[in-house]
Amino acid sequence: MTIIDGETMPKKLGLYIHVPFCLKKCLYCDFCSFPAYSEEMMDTYVKRLNADIESYSKGFEGVVDTIYFGGGTPTLLKERHFDSIFETINKHYAIEVNAEISCECNPATVDREYLKNINGIGVNRLSIGLQSANDSELRALGRAHTFGEFIETYENARAAGFDNLSVDLMYGIPEQTVESFGHTLTKVCEMLPEHVSAYALKIEEGTPFGKRKETLSLPSEDDECDMYEMCTKMLGERGYQKYEISNFARPGFESRHNVKYWMGEDYLGFGVAAHSYFEGERFSNSRDIAAYIRGEDITEERSAIPKKEQMTEYVMLRMRMTAGIELSDFKTRFGLDLFDFCGSLDRYISAGFMKADAGRIAFTDRGIFVSNTILSDILEFD
Repeated sequence: MTIIDGETMPKKLGLYIHVPFCLKKCLYCDFCSFPAYSEEMMDTYVKRLNADIESYSKGFEGVVDTIYFGGGTPTLLKERHFDSIFETINKHYAIEVNAEISCECNPATVDREYLKNINGIGVNRLSIGLQSANDSELRALGRAHTFGEFIETYENARAAGFDNLSVDLMYGIPEQTVESFGHTLTKVCEMLPEHVSAYALKIEEGTPFGKRKETLSLPSEDDECDMYEMCTKMLGERGYQKYEISNFARPGFESRHNVKYWMGEDYLGFGVAAHSYFEGERFSNSRDIAAYIRGEDITEERSAIPKKEQMTEYVMLRMRMTAGIELSDFKTRFGLDLFDFCGSLDRYISAGFMKADAGRIAFTDRGIFVSNTILSDILEFD
């Protein structure tokens, strides 16, 4: 329990549930996902998930206010799998009445009846992976759906009762131009989702893209910068507030679960490769799905986070948010002035990459695009 102004407040907890199954691996994907699976394998996996969910509930006194099904492709689960997972969660945790319950969705995997059923079971926020409104770019990414299938899924989700929809986009992808990304943004804005995520493509080693990086027809860095600026401008003009580097929402529709990550709040991750941050400790599960399904303990070493690492993580995560860091909060938490912990802040403020206002420091729009470079400079990494 947490004490706030003399009142006892229930401790809040987020749950992340990893579903590693997918139709096929996208060419850029480095996530823990497996296209080769069977229904029997999914049954066994969900059974193990439920055992873990029950096990970690012991001793927790508080409420769950966010649940997030990520993947892989969670919408490959059958309705009975969702039923089983929700039954376990409700049995062993207190769920806040207005809890945000999100599920990632691939447009190639659902129909209206399915969406209606999972909404009835408890999922109240759907995150639909579009990436691009241009079919040639979707093919270049190795996506398993077309733009037409996305439109059908989006309309089915509305008809099924979802009033909180998020659309995921990517920029800096093969064959993409500033103009084609503008076309994607226009089409998405016309559909009026509550939330939009726009991530820059990152080429990961070991992926098909990573193996042929030099031959990919990618936009230039200047074009990527123009895409990001256009995204911020277009979405801003249409009522979407940028609350994090890559995330835009209508007021009140920010992803409450993802905000937990960036604010350093507690969450438990279940499933293969899932990560957790709970009561000052960080731990995760290995990517060995066979061991997980066999019921072996695959939790990697728990570790309390040293103070310097806590401070570094705090800065890195909070600076992803457009609200930035409240200087008094940093000093209260760590007993040190932020300007003493981070070098070169004054230089980046003077150069217009950061702003200091009303006791806060945050990136400007100009600084957000190069935020990783700036954070690497102002923070010391061991």
